[in-house]
Amino acid sequence: MTGLLLDGEDTAVIRQTAEALARVGTVAAVRLIALVVVAADDNQANWLQTGVHDALVGPDDASDVAAVCGQLARAPEEAVRRGAVEISAWADDTRC
Repeated sequence: MTGLLLDGEDTAVIRQTAEALARVGTVAAVRLIALVVVAADDNQANWLQTGVHDALVGPDDASDVAAVCGQLARAPEEAVRRGAVEISAWADDTRC
């Protein structure tokens, strides 16, 4: 799954996968996004952010990604914690 989130050849795959995972909104789904956020280059991170944003502002009720990020901010893995903080900021940006 992480390969889809960091696909260097097809940014549409990054966006769609991030959106789908954010819509699922479970701790496991958001954790996958958090793990790759810290490994992503700037272009990949922009597409990850766009996918998460699409899920949060879409017509369907997306889960509360910010609340899940709050849980992940206490994860034992530093990469997950850092990624969760980044995603939480993206979620806050959609509320403006």
